[in-house]
Amino acid sequence: MSIKVGDKVPEGTLAEYIEVETEGCTLGPNSFQVSDLVKGKTIALFAVPGAFTPTCSEKHLPGFLELADKFKAKGVDEIWCVAVNDPFVMGAWGRDRKVDGRVRMMADGSAQWTKALGLELDLNARGLGIRSRRYSALIKDGVVRQLNAEKDAGLVVSDAGTLLGQL
Repeated sequence: MSIKVGDKVPEGTLAEYIEVETEGCTLGPNSFQVSDLVKGKTIALFAVPGAFTPTCSEKHLPGFLELADKFKAKGVDEIWCVAVNDPFVMGAWGRDRKVDGRVRMMADGSAQWTKALGLELDLNARGLGIRSRRYSALIKDGVVRQLNAEKDAGLVVSDAGTLLGQL
């Protein structure tokens, strides 16, 4: 059963590759509790089946990068990109795509949080393992306010423009 509008997001751990060491965050992979990250914040989240994949790299992530300032202007505190990849891959993808802090590249390496959301995608038959379905969501103080999950492999309802229009 997948999460729906009005539900609180499940507890879980996401990892982020930190490029610049700060007080409280060391250089390299850092793990964060989702409940701590969402507390008191508005998060525009989008999830992709995999870093460096064609639709994800050429359409989904660029849309959120292009509209990042407009999301912030509408009260969004952070934009997250979540994928079932490790934090090293997510960090490399962020550098490659010149994310520069506009989007937090969050790794759910073992798909634990994705499974808790009920939004996993079984791509074992294609040799890709368990991944995330493509979706976007607006989370306010840990509660799902919008959820746009793709029915198929395309990018139809989870794009940045659609989520921005729902704010």
